[in-house]
Amino acid sequence: MRGELLLLCLLLGLIPISSANDFLLGKPERQKSDDDKQDDENDIHYSPEVQVDGIRSEAIKMIPAPDLSGGEPHNTDDGSGASEEEDSIPPDLAAALAQTRLLKNLFLQMNGLPYAVVSEPDEETTQEEVAKAIKELPELLEEPPKVLTPEEQEAESLWTKAMITLNTTHPNTAEAYSQIKQAASLGHTQARLHLAWSELLGSNPIKQDIESAKKTFYDLAENQNIPEAHMGLGFLFATGISVNASQARALVHYTIAALGGSQWARMALGYRYFAGATVPNSCEKSLDFYRKVANKVAEDVSLSGGGMVQRVRLLEEAENPGYNSGILDKDLIDYYQLLAEKGDVQAQVGLGQLHYQGGRGVQQDHLQAARYFMQAADAGNPAAMAFLGKIYLEGSDMIKQDNQTAFKYFKKAADQGNPVGQSGLGLMYLHGRGVPKDPQKALKYFTQAADQGWVDGQLQLGNMYFSGLGVRKNYRMANKLFALASQSGHVLAYYNLAQMHATGTGMLRSCSMAVELYKNVAERGKWGNRLMEAHWHYRHGHFEEAFVTYALLAELGYEVAQGNAAFILDRGEVLSLFSSQDEMFVRALMYWGRAAAQGYSAAQVKLGDYHYYGLGTPVDYELAASHYRHASDHQHNAQAMFNLGYMHEQGLGMQQDIHLAKRCYDRAAETNNDAKVPVYLALMKLSFIFGLKYFEEIEWQDWFFLFNLNKMLGPYWDLYLITALLGLLIIIVRYRRPQP
Repeated sequence: MRGELLLLCLLLGLIPISSANDFLLGKPERQKSDDDKQDDENDIHYSPEVQVDGIRSEAIKMIPAPDLSGGEPHNTDDGSGASEEEDSIPPDLAAALAQTRLLKNLFLQMNGLPYAVVSEPDEETTQEEVAKAIKELPELLEEPPKVLTPEEQEAESLWTKAMITLNTTHPNTAEAYSQIKQAASLGHTQARLHLAWSELLGSNPIKQDIESAKKTFYDLAENQNIPEAHMGLGFLFATGISVNASQARALVHYTIAALGGSQWARMALGYRYFAGATVPNSCEKSLDFYRKVANKVAEDVSLSGGGMVQRVRLLEEAENPGYNSGILDKDLIDYYQLLAEKGDVQAQVGLGQLHYQGGRGVQQDHLQAARYFMQAADAGNPAAMAFLGKIYLEGSDMIKQDNQTAFKYFKKAADQGNPVGQSGLGLMYLHGRGVPKDPQKALKYFTQAADQGWVDGQLQLGNMYFSGLGVRKNYRMANKLFALASQSGHVLAYYNLAQMHATGTGMLRSCSMAVELYKNVAERGKWGNRLMEAHWHYRHGHFEEAFVTYALLAELGYEVAQGNAAFILDRGEVLSLFSSQDEMFVRALMYWGRAAAQGYSAAQVKLGDYHYYGLGTPVDYELAASHYRHASDHQHNAQAMFNLGYMHEQGLGMQQDIHLAKRCYDRAAETNNDAKVPVYLALMKLSFIFGLKYFEEIEWQDWFFLFNLNKMLGPYWDLYLITALLGLLIIIVRYRRPQP
């Protein structure tokens, strides 16, 4: 009997639940009505689960496409006229009832009762049965709101004031953190957590204190199960900072934090499942985590399109004196300010955009931006008028939101054909901000702006085609417009494209493409500003603070942070955090590998160097050559080409071939002008070796024993030769100079 029961359970496990439900409930397939058939014909090219709800009218920003993930419940009354039948049963509850009958039958069979007694093959679940089942459920007692003690009220007040101060344009951080410390001393959970992260990262004005942060994380995670505290512990175990590294424990803490709503933990897990880092690769799991973070980032995007993420690479800064990090020098900003004060309209507009958008080492400041735009607008510049409209339409902590003023500036700019003004008018008519809603006028203005290549016009026009507002739905046109807007780096364009790729709307579904787009959106969150904080720490010699911040962002999947963390470890600048240089090489190898997997060619070369010299790993010439070859063939890295040439020349990890070595050297010189001098010296040495090979082939070595240099000078005679040639070149250059 037990064997039969096990076999039956096994068979039931193989049967899809939906099929079992249909069989048990005896429900025939619903016949499609004529309207349903017509809808199927119209939507035949698109995924059947896609339901477009229209743009949220209450938003006062550039609206992303509706969430097509299917993960959130949708309101059935969406204005389409479709509604559920009155007698229909919720599918989840119907499935549960069906499974209940199935288990009841199995139980009775185990006790020797016939199946026919309880089979109920023709019985259908009625609305009365559902209502009765719901009534029999135990009532959940609502907990009364917690009454705060005077001490807790004081702590909450201090915390609220501190957050308001920190979120202003020019925050008084010293005063804010003083209030946070007082709130934390009174036991305020969020204040303690915020202070712990500041101690871990060394955020100004809090000094780094990793042990204190770890203690707080343990206390909040074990006693209160705070998600962000689990995130902190997961980060410590993942990096081995102040604790023994354990990827298993890190994964547990990350998972608990992600389930609790931690955006950082979701990013960390999204990256790990996408890259297959310490977990099996799973694109769908990665998609789920990244989509939740991207939804949050998209909700917070302002009219400015979100702040720019400044990606400064420490390796390029150190090796290339002329490396352009994108950060503007103070002298250059002072020069533009001088031009603006003298009435240069272009300088005024440029500085206004710089302060409006933020980035490149300049803090976002709408009040300062409005001052520069006002000067240029008074001179009749339409772009300045349009940006003034955007500032007043959005509002900030320093400029009050004003629809009438925004409309005035947008109208003046649009009348002069400015696409920013046209797009602004389209937004106001689309959402009825200070004017009656008029989708047709919005469509007209967005089309004019998009025809001039303005990113906001392309984005909003794509939204209208996607949702069918004022125009017939056209997913292909929406996809084209979103792709055009994404070329300008607009975060909502990436988000909308990710939505379409994730659901297969208007295109074939692509999980990998959706994850890459969602990842791009997630990395544009406000936490991306910590990249500049880490760079500031490094430039001022605070290597521990810089490394911990870069390591945190590396866990979140930022490729530039992975490369910078590896660079700091490679230079041995954080010996206070780790026990030995060898341990740092092992960790650096991991970060170089992760950065290389995301397409950073210099990291790919570094991987080859580590395997060539045996840093953090045994010497492996073949593996080193494979890394160099990958960087050479796929990323056209000149250094990798040069290294491959040397390995071909010496026969390290591959067959010795002087002709291939010369080809690699030539390619390196063609790829990068900086490689021409070392390539010239290497080719001189190669020519000399080729001459020796020629003499060896005609057996002149028996007459001239001097050509047997391996016996005379050892196996590294070629290095001696190239050093001598370099010295000769220096002497020639020295004496060819005109004497004073």
